[in-house]
Amino acid sequence: MSDDFELLDAWRGGDLQAGSKLFDRHFESIHRFLRNKVGDDTDEVMQRTLLACVETRDRFRGASTFRTYLFGVARLELLAHYRRRRKLNNELDIESKSFFDLDPSPSTVVAKHNEQKLLHEALRRLPIDLQIALELHYWENMSATEVATVLEIPSGTVKSRLRRAKEMLREIMESITLSKTQLESTMGDLDGWAKQLGETLREGAAVSRMTAKDDNDDEPPSGAAAAT
Repeated sequence: MSDDFELLDAWRGGDLQAGSKLFDRHFESIHRFLRNKVGDDTDEVMQRTLLACVETRDRFRGASTFRTYLFGVARLELLAHYRRRRKLNNELDIESKSFFDLDPSPSTVVAKHNEQKLLHEALRRLPIDLQIALELHYWENMSATEVATVLEIPSGTVKSRLRRAKEMLREIMESITLSKTQLESTMGDLDGWAKQLGETLREGAAVSRMTAKDDNDDEPPSGAAAAT
């Protein structure tokens, strides 16, 4: 199997199939990343992310992995989506605002366990970049350096951010649940419940990918075809 850089080089050389394979490889992870934050607008932001990669592919010099680069683009498109939606001319306050603040409507994610539901609701109430940091850590197994690249912050600050995010997560869960047993169960195996929630979201992404392929006569749901 070709690695990401081999596929990227082939795509840059005009091989559109290589571009489709590259995006398809990361589709479920990026879809999961977006779905937990924009709900019904996931497909729109996903398409904008892929098109942004098409437009900027030649500026990517390989200083990080392609996956890290792709998540960085997805994060920027995510923030741009909410700026457009809220008609903001300046940057979002990612240090204090949460995705729940930006869109308090009920999530479309169907959790399999009460612990997953509690964790999901609490994640959406974390400040934006703290939520992203935790998800990249738990769901993508990213290193501190990779998380820092996506968030555009010094790598030395990642561990302290993750620690603060976990502390805030507990405080939020305490405020939104009346069940001490459920709270302790969730926090007692935070790593396990976080990974299970991630798998639930990934399953939803897989279904979305198959639906998209069926709707497009089995063509890959990527922006690679736009790279002419």
